[in-house]
Amino acid sequence: MSSHSRVALVTGANKGIGFAVTRELCRKFSGDVVLTARDEARGRAAVQQLQVEGLSPRFHPLDIDDLQSIRALRDFLRREYGGLDVLVNNAGIAFKMTDPTPFHIQAEVTMKTNFFGTRDVCTELLPLIKPQGRVVNVSSIISVKALKNCSPELQQKFRSETITEQELVELMNKFVGDTKKGVHSQEGWPNSAYGVTKIGVTVLSRIHARTLSQQRRGDKILLNACCPGWVRTDMAGPKATKSPEEGAETPVYLALLPPDAEGPHGQFVSEKKVEQW
Repeated sequence: MSSHSRVALVTGANKGIGFAVTRELCRKFSGDVVLTARDEARGRAAVQQLQVEGLSPRFHPLDIDDLQSIRALRDFLRREYGGLDVLVNNAGIAFKMTDPTPFHIQAEVTMKTNFFGTRDVCTELLPLIKPQGRVVNVSSIISVKALKNCSPELQQKFRSETITEQELVELMNKFVGDTKKGVHSQEGWPNSAYGVTKIGVTVLSRIHARTLSQQRRGDKILLNACCPGWVRTDMAGPKATKSPEEGAETPVYLALLPPDAEGPHGQFVSEKKVEQW
């Protein structure tokens, strides 16, 4: 393993969209592809499944809820590759519509993984992204719908070009706190915990893209949020309109933007097109 070989990494990659993205990257990316999963046995089984297809991903465990796990991955990437070329933040959770878990607990648990877990991965791994690197945060079109169901005041904050990461963190924590107090509707929040967490992912992407443009302008790193679509996975269920392979198309397109591409950057992309945020 030379420290100069290129490497792409996908979080939450043992099934669904993450697995389909990993498969496509194994086919199209010139370099190593690391499949990560929280459950080691499932992760290794996913690697074996791809090996049967003649592909050769590497496996590394990653639980995005666990900072030690993220840092162990960071150290592995630094040691083996001297950095990271492509990061696809796909790991996420959603409660089923019929789940009886109280809303405030759904809000807290979903926020912990989808927003704070993704943010921790970005905090640890973005400094490793090499020049012309690509970062893709899998958000959801539901973030756009949830944004429209926020109060005008919240919409203005989430669309702001100057919102800071700390302000975003405070808003995400406020949502969870408001659900615990049972006042989230009065405070202007929508009734979708998943939707609010994905607003967080989309806005975090905008903030991180802005920071990269300011601090690493010459490196031509492109970072975007995207919606894979409504995909038949354990999360979305069997009625969804897209196969995982179809769901992988937009994330893979963003992960493999050519070295000379000027954009998209800091955008929300669906069906390979930039959507208005």
